[in-house]
Amino acid sequence: METQRSAYRIFYSALCILLSATLIDSSFHASCLLFATASIEPSSRTFSRGGSFVSDLSASSAVNSATCNTTTANKNDGTVSSHVLDSYASSLMVPKGGNLNSAPDSTDHDAEVDSDKQIQQDKKKGGPLKILFMSADTGGGHRASAESLASQFQQYYPGSEYDLVDVWTPTGVFPFKTLVPAYIQMSANPKQWWFFYHSTNTFISEFMSDIYTKLTCYRKIKRQMEQYDPDVVISVHPTMNMLPMRVSRKIAKERGKYTPYFTVVTDFGSGHCTWFTRRVDKMYIASDRIRKLARRRGLIPNNKLVMSGLPIRHDFAVQAKNMGERHSEGGKEYRETMKKNLGLDPKKKNILLMGGGEGVGSLAAITEALYKMLRKQGVDATICVVCGRNEQLKEEITAKNWDALDTKIKLTKRQRAKRFLRKIIGRRSKDNQTETGNCLKGNIDVVGLGFVTNMAEYMVATDVLVSKAGPGTIAEAAALGLPVMITSFLPGQEAGNVDIVLEGGFGKFHKYPSEIAETVADWLDDSVLLEKMSYNSAKMGNPDAASEIVKDIGSITHEWLEKNKSTK
Repeated sequence: METQRSAYRIFYSALCILLSATLIDSSFHASCLLFATASIEPSSRTFSRGGSFVSDLSASSAVNSATCNTTTANKNDGTVSSHVLDSYASSLMVPKGGNLNSAPDSTDHDAEVDSDKQIQQDKKKGGPLKILFMSADTGGGHRASAESLASQFQQYYPGSEYDLVDVWTPTGVFPFKTLVPAYIQMSANPKQWWFFYHSTNTFISEFMSDIYTKLTCYRKIKRQMEQYDPDVVISVHPTMNMLPMRVSRKIAKERGKYTPYFTVVTDFGSGHCTWFTRRVDKMYIASDRIRKLARRRGLIPNNKLVMSGLPIRHDFAVQAKNMGERHSEGGKEYRETMKKNLGLDPKKKNILLMGGGEGVGSLAAITEALYKMLRKQGVDATICVVCGRNEQLKEEITAKNWDALDTKIKLTKRQRAKRFLRKIIGRRSKDNQTETGNCLKGNIDVVGLGFVTNMAEYMVATDVLVSKAGPGTIAEAAALGLPVMITSFLPGQEAGNVDIVLEGGFGKFHKYPSEIAETVADWLDDSVLLEKMSYNSAKMGNPDAASEIVKDIGSITHEWLEKNKSTK
């Protein structure tokens, strides 16, 4: 066994050396990065294995992590093994929308009733399904997409069961055993991730990886997947579309049936080459940019590509239906009501500032810059800061004496140059206009939030979203017609998300707090521009993406179930 492992490691080293040689022009040394991850302790945690959908949260779960415990029986020996995965409240789905922290509004209740009636009308013929989701914990978006789809399967096909499986980590094969911790380490160091992402996003890397995984992981992955007998397999992760799909096909063939395999691409504007393989039954995508990548990189025919949008939580569909067009009279009234329900001033503009589950991304600096700029320009506003698990930041924001804050703003070189040019051409800057024509300072409220389980409600009440370029966050904002200010992005898959926002005309990207604050203040001061951006945002969104994907997959799966029965 030791000799075999050594042979595999030597073979992989040779492949990595070949990869480095082929990429020397770009200086992308992926092998160095891969071997660097070997020093990371392997995760002792295994991934979640199935169970029913969680829709009930206690009050404390909004702050503390919840634990999903599931039990599965081993088909071969009848033993039962328990698997545990830490799952945070912000990622758990709320099938029917609404505020988990307070009693639902009567309008929300009516919308839920209408939604339930629509679901009853749209239910496809056929019984419950057994779904196997293939994913890994490299970012929360993959799990969130799987859970939004699982929720809709249980709505349209009552009694459906699902399992969410990571087949790579349990193999114990280097470097896949360190997949999750390596991602966490590299995503915290954007330059490392940039090198790794682009060096592996090549045909030669894909080809060699395919050979290596087939030699080292095929049997181990097959043993894992044989424990399940799904009606359908759905990949929501780029590493689950090559070897896992071949294994699934092989197992289904041995069992004398056909199990359809679908891919739901959870990236918005950019996608790694491992997403795209021609042998899937269908691939669900969110943008024309991904369609072009799929056609070019995966040679996937158009009849297998479905422009569906990103699957997001069902409560966004409920709120989108309730609100209607954001800037219509009915939309404005609904948003004011939502602000009152959330304890916000309905007469003030609202800014929602997010930095991910960890509450990172220079949130404190951006909050200060927004406060100073809005106060200086006389804009009355509420700044809601989602701190996530960062309790220290939440306490700091809550305890801070904002009125005593020095309102002097440190400008970037670009801002100073713009103001210098304004003086030359005779245009007064907004700061000068404020000083000479408007001495009133803006009345600004700053609200620190922990975990937000009713994000759809907060986005309804918001005028501008300030966030990193996560695909799920952008899809949620677009579903509700919300303009977006992007503050950061992870090189590689998130870079395309910035382009989606810029080309779509519903936001901008700035990385410096003073530039972020200045642009947001300009937006809030221009209602015509804000309305236009909101319209552009709504064109990009699809709040019903999850239900549309589920109905299509469910229909195809039931057709195959009938064919499998007829061939026996």
